[in-house]
Amino acid sequence: MEKRVVVTGLGVVTPNGNDVASFWKSMKDGKSGVGKLTSFDASAFDCKIAAEIKGFDPLSQGLTKKEAHRMEKFVQYAVASSYQAINDAGLDLEKENKERIGVIVGSGIGSLKIIEDQHQVYLKGGPSRLTPFLIPSLIVNEAAGQIAIKYGFLGPNYCINTACASGSHAIGDALRVIQRGDADVIIAGGTESAITHLGIGGFCALKVLSLRNDEPERASRPFDKDRDGFVMGEGCGIVVLESLEHAKARGARIYSEAAGFGMSCDAYLISAPVAEGYGAALAM
Repeated sequence: MEKRVVVTGLGVVTPNGNDVASFWKSMKDGKSGVGKLTSFDASAFDCKIAAEIKGFDPLSQGLTKKEAHRMEKFVQYAVASSYQAINDAGLDLEKENKERIGVIVGSGIGSLKIIEDQHQVYLKGGPSRLTPFLIPSLIVNEAAGQIAIKYGFLGPNYCINTACASGSHAIGDALRVIQRGDADVIIAGGTESAITHLGIGGFCALKVLSLRNDEPERASRPFDKDRDGFVMGEGCGIVVLESLEHAKARGARIYSEAAGFGMSCDAYLISAPVAEGYGAALAM
C-alpha cells in the first residue's frame, strides 16, 4: 500500500517577501514584486522590468559567510528556503535518521551569471584564470547537493530540470519517492536566478517577455486577453514533505495532504501550450 504524504514545512525567498509571513502578507495585500530592472543597465533591452529579489541577506537565513561566498544566488535561495522550511516543520535533525531524508530541488537554468562573468575572465586572461568553482557553481543540481551537504541528508538527492515545470515536477517526484517508501522526508521545491544580460536578452530575442515597461506591477497577467508576455522572476519555494506516519509519530503540525500528482506533455510548441488544452487535461 502506498504511504500517505503530508506537507509539514514551508520556506520561500521571493520578490515580494523573503520569508513565508511577509510573502503571504504581500499576496493578501496584492503587492507585486515586479519593478524596473536594477541589477544591470537594461536600457538596450526591449524588456526593462523583472521580479527581482530585494533585501536578501543570506547570513540571516542559515548560511555562513564562507558558504554564501561559494554559492551562486539560485543555490543561496534554495539553502535559505530549506533552512526556513526545516525550522517551520520542527524537524529535530539530531533525532532523525538522515539516511531517510532526501532532497529534490528543480531548476530550469542554474547560474547564467557565473558563465557570463567567467567568460569575460577567459577572454581577458585565458583558461588559466578561470575559477575552479565554475562548473560546480553553475550546474542545476548544486542546490539539492548543497542542502544535503549542509544538513547531512543521505537519502535520494537530485535535480529536476524541466524548464518552468521544474519545481512542480520536483515536488511530484518527492511525493512518489515517499509513497513508495524510499524516504520518510523529502525537502522539495524549485529555485531560479536567471535575471542577467543573457537571461533577459535571450528571452527578449524569443519575443516572450512583457514590454509593459511603464507599468511593471501590472505586466504579469497570464490569463488576460491583453497579455503581451511573461515577466522574468527569481527566487525559491521549498516544502517539507513526509509520510503521514512519520509526521504523526513526531507530533508534527500538518498543513495539508499531498494526495496525488499528474504529468503530461502536449507535444506542441517550445514556448506555448496547445490552445485546446488537451496536454494539461491528460495530467488530471
